[in-house]
Amino acid sequence: MQESSTKPYLLRALHDWCTDHGYTPHIVVQVDENTVVPQNHVHDGQITLNVSYLATNQLLIGNEYIEFQARFDGATEDIFIPVPAVAAIFARETGAGMGFEVTPSEPYPGTQGADQPTPTHSGPQGVTTTPEDTAASDKKPSEGKDGKERPSHLRVIK
Repeated sequence: MQESSTKPYLLRALHDWCTDHGYTPHIVVQVDENTVVPQNHVHDGQITLNVSYLATNQLLIGNEYIEFQARFDGATEDIFIPVPAVAAIFARETGAGMGFEVTPSEPYPGTQGADQPTPTHSGPQGVTTTPEDTAASDKKPSEGKDGKERPSHLRVIK
């Protein structure tokens, strides 16, 4: 039996540590073809993301993938990050954290190329939705309870 990577366990531990101490956890991601993030926020092939519970919806730090929803420029985006693409996790307030080796990532299970729908969120029991499914919902994801557009509460760290 092949031993699993310690990286996802350390990511979860440091995320919990940041949260327990009132810090804001951020991750640095090396963007590749298997990473689903807003491309207009990618700089030099990397993106830094706030992964606090206040900045994300349905955050899941799994052993193979990190998935959540977040708002960028007032619109809700589904984020998908292979764990091997994570270069670091740190507390915004102190800079305390850990860097990791970035290794090649695997495509999301069930996808084989550009002709397949882009996975955006894996729900309970492996139910996967696509942007087309999200567009079909009754309520726009970028609207608040009052029906007005909400500005993004995330900021890009350079």
